[in-house]
Amino acid sequence: MIQDIIPHIFHNEFDNPKAADEDILLSYSGKKILIYENDGKIDLPYITEVKANNPQFLFKIDDKNYFMAEDVPETDKYKYKETAILRWVKPMWKSFAAATGEQLYRWYSDHRYCGRCASELSHSKTERALVCKSCGHIIYPDIAPSVIVAVTDGDRLLMTKYAHGSYKKYALVAGYNEIGEDIEHTVIREVMEEVGLRVKNIRYYKSQPWMFTSTLLMGFFCELDGSDKISLEEEELSEAVWFRREEIPVNDSSFSLTNEMIELFRRGEHQW
Repeated sequence: MIQDIIPHIFHNEFDNPKAADEDILLSYSGKKILIYENDGKIDLPYITEVKANNPQFLFKIDDKNYFMAEDVPETDKYKYKETAILRWVKPMWKSFAAATGEQLYRWYSDHRYCGRCASELSHSKTERALVCKSCGHIIYPDIAPSVIVAVTDGDRLLMTKYAHGSYKKYALVAGYNEIGEDIEHTVIREVMEEVGLRVKNIRYYKSQPWMFTSTLLMGFFCELDGSDKISLEEEELSEAVWFRREEIPVNDSSFSLTNEMIELFRRGEHQW
């Protein structure tokens, strides 16, 4: 998955260093990122290759610092591309860096003023946070817990397609955790709301940070409990279909938790 960047090591511990020539600069403009892309491969600019004012420290990968700045001018080499490109370009560890930077960019952009007193927020010098000097309010990065649910019935898997958005391939039932709700009940509620099915034997698989929506995904396998008749929530989904194991389209992408779970079931390797 995108966060699996071994042998590289991601360090999200907060620091407040000054930008150096050998550091990496991530620049965003709306839904675009400044990169070099050629034949499906990307490169990210060094500080010395672009003109950035007051770059903000983000994180480290290996021993390299990554900084962020907005609307840095394009160069002959580096151009602004839609951030959707990060879902398929290589190497994946650079996509991970750029996508994680975009998550922080969105958070900084969406929190310029205090929600309590409307004063301008400033960057904390000691932690990854925004601080209101007027009322003392502290804001931390947004991370929304969400579930990915593989509903199974013997050798069948329920697969869905989203009603909206750019992703048009088959996926799994998914949804956000709500207030006052443990994550297992999120699984039960989302399956019922989206496809009208009851489930049992809920088993946690693994998690994935999904920086494209500032989400922490938690994957679950579960079994159908009762009728297999689907009642589609058309505001969320355009399609929901039972696929037998041998009918599931092959998807060798290791990018997402959804793809990994589908492939695990298709190969008969999921465990109960």
